[in-house]
Amino acid sequence: MNPPNSRAFRRSAPIAGRLSTCAGAALLAASPLHAQDAARPVDLGTIFIESTGVGASDSETIVPDRISSGSGLPSDILDSSASISVVTSKEIEVRGAETTEEVLHYTAGVATDYYGRDDRFDYFKIRGYDAYTYRDGLFIGGNFGGVREEPFAFDRVEVLKGANSTAFGVADPGGAVNFITKSPTGERLRRIYGTLGSFERKELGFDLGDSFGAQSPFSWRLTGKIKEGEAETDFSNSDESFLMGGLAWRPTEATTVSLVFDNLYRDGYPNSSGYPANGDDFDRSLFLGEPDFNYLDTDRDTLTLKAEHDFGNGLEFGSTARWTEGTGGYGYVFLGATTSATDVSRFYFANDAEFENFAGDAHLLYETALGAAQSRTLAGVEYRDNHRDNILWYTPAADIDFTDPQYTGGLDLDSTAPYQATTNDTEVSSIYLQQELEWDRIVAQLGLRHDWIDAFATDTLTGVETEGDFSESTARLGLTYRATPNLSFYGSYAESAVPAANFGVEPERGEQVELGVKYRPDAMRALFTASVYELKKFNQTVTDADTLLPETIGESNIRGVDLEAKAEVTDELSLIAAYSYLDSEIVESDSGADNGNALGSIPRHSGALWVNYLVPGRGAVGDVDLGLGLRYTGDYWTSDANTDEIEDSWIVDAAVGYALTDTTEMRLNVSNLLDEKHIAQKGFSADYYNPGREVSLTLRHSW
Repeated sequence: MNPPNSRAFRRSAPIAGRLSTCAGAALLAASPLHAQDAARPVDLGTIFIESTGVGASDSETIVPDRISSGSGLPSDILDSSASISVVTSKEIEVRGAETTEEVLHYTAGVATDYYGRDDRFDYFKIRGYDAYTYRDGLFIGGNFGGVREEPFAFDRVEVLKGANSTAFGVADPGGAVNFITKSPTGERLRRIYGTLGSFERKELGFDLGDSFGAQSPFSWRLTGKIKEGEAETDFSNSDESFLMGGLAWRPTEATTVSLVFDNLYRDGYPNSSGYPANGDDFDRSLFLGEPDFNYLDTDRDTLTLKAEHDFGNGLEFGSTARWTEGTGGYGYVFLGATTSATDVSRFYFANDAEFENFAGDAHLLYETALGAAQSRTLAGVEYRDNHRDNILWYTPAADIDFTDPQYTGGLDLDSTAPYQATTNDTEVSSIYLQQELEWDRIVAQLGLRHDWIDAFATDTLTGVETEGDFSESTARLGLTYRATPNLSFYGSYAESAVPAANFGVEPERGEQVELGVKYRPDAMRALFTASVYELKKFNQTVTDADTLLPETIGESNIRGVDLEAKAEVTDELSLIAAYSYLDSEIVESDSGADNGNALGSIPRHSGALWVNYLVPGRGAVGDVDLGLGLRYTGDYWTSDANTDEIEDSWIVDAAVGYALTDTTEMRLNVSNLLDEKHIAQKGFSADYYNPGREVSLTLRHSW
């Protein structure tokens, strides 16, 4: 591995090359030779992916009608006995969300930004617990420690709240996020945009698609973006290139096969290195790390193959296979305790990883009538094989004067011994069954799943090998009552299971009981939901402060309420509203010292409101779209010990859009409009601030 200071120079050339490659591909795809005005629409819906409904695609509305998560069966959102929030690509665009955390800012039950301006991972919790992520129903991994996904790649982001192992497998009881990939539809699609913003941000993006001819069974889609910029902390950059291409083949109305490849490349910075925890108010631009040791690299390739066939008579087959490989790593200097009135101690910390994963799913869906009841049965198998090599470095760095920083240089990792190096291999084989019965106004859902997990770990520094075999069964039962065509009540019980990081302890298990109501009025396109729930997690593991090894600590309990509304009230007015109340308790801890405490990084109260108002244009003046958002995060403890607390905060976001023509729009988005500043997290004797104000101006054009 090359030292980080040379890595910075190596990364500049590939970015430029990818910029020209993406731009050339966009121009080629958009040329008249590829335009098919009379293209035959091709429906690429699969078992796990469906549109939001007739006349309301995810790019046209913030209020979806249908979901693909929940029981594992795609269904009308009112029929699902689960609490699911959907963030469509339309909402992502309107709010100008750039990261998964920003996408989830206005979702009930989700806590974000609790680790301040740390760009290594997407930090969010659902109903108090860390969440796992999935893509089109296939496992990606944990949000903490995983690759930061690119929201522009997805039609929608579905947030399933509560235990859901029967639908997707490994999952924490709080919930999961399922990304739905943009795929070829056969419809003509021509969209491009350009963005300028804070910290020298420059960005170009495109989303293009079509069929290869009026009667052709083949269709394509090309999506991508390129970004170069800096960050609010000095000596930090934020560059990215993303390119995704898809081909679909539909030889008959009953068969669809699609292949999608994408590459995600990031050259960014890990975090601000923190600020001395001495009570001073520091400027966000102050950098107390090392300019030559401040990098965050991601280079990931993904190839996805999907196949679907309708045999007729209610029987359908679907399959998805995904192969992923990539590299990632970061290096930075974080702060320790102050050593004098103006000096603070520092430490180098670095990570380097290589990974290769395969995941495959195959299932049959059978729909039939059983007397007066309609039955849907989904049965399938899944296989995953994950491999990861991971190296960590940790060593002291020279102290720095935070009133007059003088930098001393980076760290040569080639001549520094790592403190940890591991190789991990995990194989998971699963079978599952989802059963739904609907009669009159009642919808009953049952889910069963069994996972066989073989895990192997090798300490490459010592040669010590460990392994663990786990066999876990989970179940889910839900009941929905459609009181009217617009109103439904539901109740559910669900289980979850996660193998512990330490092979010597029992897997973590969770369960949730939930009651809820959903209302979708006729007078407007809207959805109002409310739910109350109780979560329990058993065999929970934490890292022991002395041994640095994970161990079982016992049990935690969470009770909560989620309220959410998404409504397009009129053609001019729309809104998104969310509120959550969450009461957590550590029932049993390792030493008993934390018994009765609340879980860390979880606000008891949180809420958000986004309002959009469209001022119709007149004459030569185009439509003006005004958006204003308000986010509230209540106070929360920094750790399970409940010794240090973060104060509550209010954040204001805003947006203004102007229609230059029917096909061209200019949009100004501002996150943290008032530049509210607070400590979001405290750790290792340093403070971490929330992200500051960022402004972006985007010009979009479609044809």
